[in-house]
Amino acid sequence: MSTAVYTVEGMTCSGCMNKVTSAVTGVAGITDVDVDIATGEVTVTSDAPIDDQQVQAAITGAGYRIAS
Repeated sequence: MSTAVYTVEGMTCSGCMNKVTSAVTGVAGITDVDVDIATGEVTVTSDAPIDDQQVQAAITGAGYRIAS
């Protein structure tokens, strides 16, 4: 099992949380997504190694930014 945490900018409400969750859940191999609006952290779990580029593309595709 692999876990990765991303800090996402621009999430301010439950609608944002649902949008990010839906986008990241669509990435192949992802088994769980936990979004914390207060901290901006998105925790992603997968049974296989996580493809950071695909997860980041899903988040930016949903209209949000990965904090640097």
